[in-house]
Amino acid sequence: MAEDEIVDVSITADDPVWLAEFTRKLVDAELAACGNIIPGVRSIYRWNGRIHDDAQALVVLHTRAGLVPAIIARADAEHPDATPQVLAVPVVDSHPGYRQWVLDSTRG
Repeated sequence: MAEDEIVDVSITADDPVWLAEFTRKLVDAELAACGNIIPGVRSIYRWNGRIHDDAQALVVLHTRAGLVPAIIARADAEHPDATPQVLAVPVVDSHPGYRQWVLDSTRG
């Protein structure tokens, strides 16, 4: 993926307040242009051989593909989970003005 392509990065956390502050730090550091936080996500997953059913919050970050490694590193350092959900998916198309805003709002 080219560094100037945009991606959406999703991250979940049990604590929506922590997730909002983490998102604010990423936007302040120009690692993401924006983060849309969705509270009240219900996550059902297998972890350590058990099925879990937990309330979580989800953020969808809009950023450059080239910044994903830095976002993963920040999540590794700061996220309360040992293995946080951090998933980057390519944006196949977007409004040209919005794409440019994402690129202008992040470090390239």
